[in-house]
Amino acid sequence: MLRLVLRLRPSAGLPCPRVLPAGPAATAALGSGSRSVPGAGCLRRLHSGAGSRAVCLGSGFSHRRALLRSPQLAGSGHSTRFYALPPHQKVELPALSPTMQTGTIARWEKKEGDKISEGDLIAEVETDKATVGFEMLEECYLAKILVAEGTRDVNIGSVICITVDNPDLIAAFKDVTLDSLKASGAASSSAASAPPPPPPPAAAAPAAPGSSYPTHMKITLPALSPTMTMGTVQRWEKKVGEKLSEGDLLAEIETDKATIGFEVQEEGYLAKIMVPEGTRDVPLGVPLCIIVEKESDIAAFKDYVETGMAEVSTPPPAPAAAAPAVAAAVPSPAPIAAAPAVPRKGRVFASPLAKKLATEKGIDLAQIRGSGPEGRITRKDIESFVPPKAAPAVAATPTTAAPAPAAAPAAPAGTFTDIPISNIRKVIAQRLMQSKQTIPHYYLSVDVNMDQVLELRKELNAEVKAQNIKLSVNDFIIKASALACLKVPECNSSWMDTVIRQNHVVDLSVAVSTASGLITPIVFNAHTKGLAAISTDVSALAAKARDGKLQPHEFQGGTFTISNLGMFGIKNFSAIINPPQACILAVGGSEKRLMPADNEKGFDVASMMSVTLSCDHRVVDGAVGAQWLAEFRKFLEKPVTMLL
Repeated sequence: MLRLVLRLRPSAGLPCPRVLPAGPAATAALGSGSRSVPGAGCLRRLHSGAGSRAVCLGSGFSHRRALLRSPQLAGSGHSTRFYALPPHQKVELPALSPTMQTGTIARWEKKEGDKISEGDLIAEVETDKATVGFEMLEECYLAKILVAEGTRDVNIGSVICITVDNPDLIAAFKDVTLDSLKASGAASSSAASAPPPPPPPAAAAPAAPGSSYPTHMKITLPALSPTMTMGTVQRWEKKVGEKLSEGDLLAEIETDKATIGFEVQEEGYLAKIMVPEGTRDVPLGVPLCIIVEKESDIAAFKDYVETGMAEVSTPPPAPAAAAPAVAAAVPSPAPIAAAPAVPRKGRVFASPLAKKLATEKGIDLAQIRGSGPEGRITRKDIESFVPPKAAPAVAATPTTAAPAPAAAPAAPAGTFTDIPISNIRKVIAQRLMQSKQTIPHYYLSVDVNMDQVLELRKELNAEVKAQNIKLSVNDFIIKASALACLKVPECNSSWMDTVIRQNHVVDLSVAVSTASGLITPIVFNAHTKGLAAISTDVSALAAKARDGKLQPHEFQGGTFTISNLGMFGIKNFSAIINPPQACILAVGGSEKRLMPADNEKGFDVASMMSVTLSCDHRVVDGAVGAQWLAEFRKFLEKPVTMLL
């Protein structure tokens, strides 16, 4: 099965005290920052930033909660100690597919106490679609595993492990369990629910966004594929004011895999579209639109503006905005360069790797605006940072402007066209480059006599003509490939970094060329299906692929791939492996050739087809690949053996 890599970016943490003093000194130190909780004796609640943060992919929000323990000391009824866990990150199980409800922790790749470097695989999770590997984008240490290996049906949002930035903090989490986390969360909630003392009279605070609006539902951009991080709103299928029924197509979203129809799950009315048609690179979790239950509530959202939407949907203003025109009598000064960015004040949050790179390059972190959660500076920010240039000195007296430098000669008009790169094309480029750079390819070619397949195809098409089914040569190739994978299961395997996964079913990916790029819909359980069923599946999947209507589960996964260019007159070619699969078969066209024969003429004319098997040498040795091709050729040269 396809192993999809999901990258987790931890949010920035805030420091919190580990131990608070007890007794009167503690009371004096806390002052107004603490208050008594009814029913908790002398237990006080600390009003400071908590040192924990939860990472939940797909929502984009960081949840903070204080984890406090207050064990009573024996014999001191009025003396209480307060403990808080050090700064840490709680990694939660996210929704790795649109239909995922629970997951299984298949294997932990790291142990408690291990250092996790950028890009390290920490665990593998089995979902309802595929086995997904977790990678960390930041350096940290695995402090505690809360969900054991092999645990099944783990709910989405459950905390599965805890990481810290400093190895000295690992020991503090030795006895932490899921129950203690829940108990601490419940204690924090109960403390928070206690009525606070009446505040002094003050001006009325502004209402929370949306609090004055009728009942409504915000539809956010979901993860339509496990590797999706952003999407493009291609087209809205509904207009503001239209009624929505369950199952209606609301919009078409271009992901990193395909263009997918986004269906409505609830009935209502479309009150507001917040992301216009054609908006590119919309991050996950951004509100797309608002749906209301009553048609009369639509007008209330006419001027609705989502907090923070301006930062997402519109680019920041240019640093040098056009100033109002000055009087004509005043000479125009020379253009002034944009002022350098003002360094940020206060603490700057950055990953350890970002700090290291900044030190090596001599970059002041205070000048960089972080793109991570809560402004955290990452490696990407360091690598893309361009130091601001100092503004040139302006002459005290007005002078005539210097002549503008000659512009660089432009290319002749009409000599080229710049085509924007779609999300699908970006992913195709990344995956193909990754495959060629990381997988040791080798290639095996063989010629197959297709005479008996062509004769059998003609007979079978005559039989199923009344059912409006037309078998193609590709259907026979798919069936023969699936059966050959059963005979030689090493070629139906996947490289999983630490193990080689040998699959017991053959889910065969078939490469289909579309206007937006290459996609590989899957014929599931191809080894158990007949030729007619395979033909029907391939025709339906190819049509949906060209129309951009494939659902994620229809093209994610697969254990073996076929790419057929024979219909374009290609004799032979070598295909690039689709990781984590171990093989891909490149099929050329058939041509008439003279073959030696034991007859009066001494030769026969046969239809010969050339195929090339690309193999991952980490999984499939040369002799094994040759054995697979021998089985494949036997099935096609004697197609009746596919019935055995």
